[in-house]
Amino acid sequence: MRLGVLDVGSNTVHLLVVDAHRGAEPTPQLSRKSVLRLAEHIDKHGDLALEGADALVGATLGARRQAVELDCDEVIAFATSALRDAGNAAEVLERVGTEAEVELAVLSGDEEARLTFVAVRRWFGWSAGRLICLDIGGGSLELAAGADEDPETTASLPLGAGRLTRDWFVDDPPSRSALSKLRDHAESELAGPAKTLLKGGSPDRVVATSKTFRTLARLAGAAPSSAGPRTRRVLTRTGLEQVTAFISRMSSGDLAELDGVSSGRSHQLLAGAVVSAAAMDALSIAELELCPWALREGVILRRLDQLAHS
Repeated sequence: MRLGVLDVGSNTVHLLVVDAHRGAEPTPQLSRKSVLRLAEHIDKHGDLALEGADALVGATLGARRQAVELDCDEVIAFATSALRDAGNAAEVLERVGTEAEVELAVLSGDEEARLTFVAVRRWFGWSAGRLICLDIGGGSLELAAGADEDPETTASLPLGAGRLTRDWFVDDPPSRSALSKLRDHAESELAGPAKTLLKGGSPDRVVATSKTFRTLARLAGAAPSSAGPRTRRVLTRTGLEQVTAFISRMSSGDLAELDGVSSGRSHQLLAGAVVSAAAMDALSIAELELCPWALREGVILRRLDQLAHS
């Protein structure tokens, strides 16, 4: 069957269309992104501003039309932290449903972490042993750990790269003082959840997903995307420290000129690097392995499981 997955995140609205059936690897047919930066349209009252809501309706409508053109049998639409945290989420969801004719399901942080973990487990298989999975988004950081397909423990923390950039950085590049304060904050937020994730035992493999981790790994010397999804990519703590020292002295405009850094996310890359380092330190790990599958693939795989048992 042909499935469309519409992912409304803090940075982008991403439509992924795949041909898929249970027991086979989903085959991508289309990947289309609209950069909206919804997390940056949250006003001082905690609501998604009108400009952001208008952009979301327009992007969702365009994605629905494209899914129809591609003869999708089903479109699964969901939203993550930007709408999850918005005080006027109900009103925005109603607008999307009425004007774009798309029903958006808002995932909880726990659901987001669990679905991402499922995708990582399916990608690496049982030989990966006990896994810990990290996923940095624009609004939140999801973590999960376990030895089975479903994680034993999950955590969702307000440590997204976009959120932290907005809340902690004033200058571009930020001051050393701002960086130090953010490091302290991230370490404090991660201390308790990290201990919980490690209670089940030391991981056999620690895996990272998301654009932020991929970009940091690329800057640290990992293979480019042109090398294909099956090329092994890692991000070491030493490499991350070197990258952080380098990018902390650059403006977001200069960062966007680097190979592998997108202009839409360059301004929040440093905050993502700070959180990545804090997470690795809290978990006492020296290396992360990158996984090309993440939340969207987890949603697809779970839907195929449901159809197989219906």
